[in-house]
Amino acid sequence: MKTEKITYQSGDKSFEGYLAQPEGDSNPCVLIAHTWAGRDAFVEEKAKLLTELGYAAFAIDMYGEGKIGTSNEENAGMMQPLLDDREELARRALASLDAVSKIDNIDASKIVIMGYCFGGLVAMDLARTGVDIKGAVSFHGFLAGPENSTNEIKAKILALHGDSDPMVGQDQIESFRQEMTSKKVDWQLHVFGGAMHSFTNPEANDPDFGAVYSKNADERSWKIFTDLLMELF
Repeated sequence: MKTEKITYQSGDKSFEGYLAQPEGDSNPCVLIAHTWAGRDAFVEEKAKLLTELGYAAFAIDMYGEGKIGTSNEENAGMMQPLLDDREELARRALASLDAVSKIDNIDASKIVIMGYCFGGLVAMDLARTGVDIKGAVSFHGFLAGPENSTNEIKAKILALHGDSDPMVGQDQIESFRQEMTSKKVDWQLHVFGGAMHSFTNPEANDPDFGAVYSKNADERSWKIFTDLLMELF
């Protein structure tokens, strides 16, 4: 396995992604969009895990210069401007796709994006640009689309959601269903009973905040995700 930091640009801002890839040529690649905390050890470990399965993986940077937050307040301060400006969010996601598509040994025709929490929204919004990627996957992510989102979605869509997630209400679920159905997308929504936000993160243990790890939901969602990768690649 080879790992390295990759610097790329979006506008006049510099971003720092984390690439892990196996030996060989023309590897399919999974982009990994981070939580509100930034491109941290959690997504870097996911990149390594995917590489052990035979895929290249690129943990993208949505904040610039590899910025990682140190508190909920700082995380929210970094994330909120992108929630308020979904066009900028999409531009940054597209820049990461462009960067990884130019990397040696990456098969640019076989790319999927997946993301966690805020990153789940990033994954969905990249697909909403109409870009030609194989799939987009959200783990306990925000699901509501931007206003006036009319682009065709070419990617296959998978949303993995905790039924007890207080941050993603039924209104988001219904708008997601309506959007995917009206756009005639090949989509799936899997709901895990009793699971809260951040159900894939073993360090999540804050029921008052609504973020709690669930071993069952974590393992089951990963199985569903990797099954989809086998289908797409």
